[in-house]
Amino acid sequence: MLPRTPIFPHVIELNHQARRRVTCSVYLIYDDDAWTLIDIGYEDAVDEVLELIRQLDFPFSKCVALIASHADVDHIQGLAKAKQVLRTEVACHPVAAKKLEEGDRIATFAQISAQGIDLAMPPVKTERPVTDGDIIRVGNLELEVWHTPGHTDGQLAFRLGNLLFSGDNLFRDGSVGVIDAHHGSSIPDFIRSLERIRDSDVEWLLPSHGPVFRKDNAHIQATIARLEGYQKLADFGTCATSWPLMEEWEDELVEGRLPQ
Repeated sequence: MLPRTPIFPHVIELNHQARRRVTCSVYLIYDDDAWTLIDIGYEDAVDEVLELIRQLDFPFSKCVALIASHADVDHIQGLAKAKQVLRTEVACHPVAAKKLEEGDRIATFAQISAQGIDLAMPPVKTERPVTDGDIIRVGNLELEVWHTPGHTDGQLAFRLGNLLFSGDNLFRDGSVGVIDAHHGSSIPDFIRSLERIRDSDVEWLLPSHGPVFRKDNAHIQATIARLEGYQKLADFGTCATSWPLMEEWEDELVEGRLPQ
């Protein structure tokens, strides 16, 4: 058996445990024998992830649930395979559930024809819809569910004491999850989700990609300010709320203004 190396009490991040990058961040939360996973990653990583869990001496029969932070292929492609082995239920937001159960390759980013991305997206049944304010119990631990849309319409974060498993809301370098109309991104929603995180008293953010980092309100505010600018630019197409340049142009056309 392998010695466990939790990053916080009751929390093991499996890439950290393996000392190398295996897949997206996969958080194993446990209390005695009861445990759950937040995200699972790509299908081709499932065997290694489950073998690592076995070597850490977590009984497969005690898996409370497989939790999907949101329905992007890099987080959930392996759910169907892992569920078949663990014989547990899948928990996610109802909006994400529809994409998972249909195996929607467009909305999950499994298929992006313009970039030659063509991945399988095995459909998986989701038994446990959860949304804002719900509690997922793992032994005596309670994970508080936050609905934090923006990156996707069905993205969730999960609070455990002073920790927030923050999904693709924010990364240590200040970047955020992809903003794209194909999977329900909303810049105003993203800003509200980040404001909620900023204004909370959580101390640590555990993102779905990259290293864990201490919450820094100035860092979050800088990201919010950047996203506020995105709302008024054409860079993000239909995700932008307006394009003031077009109003300026209309005024200039009426005035017959010449280039200056």
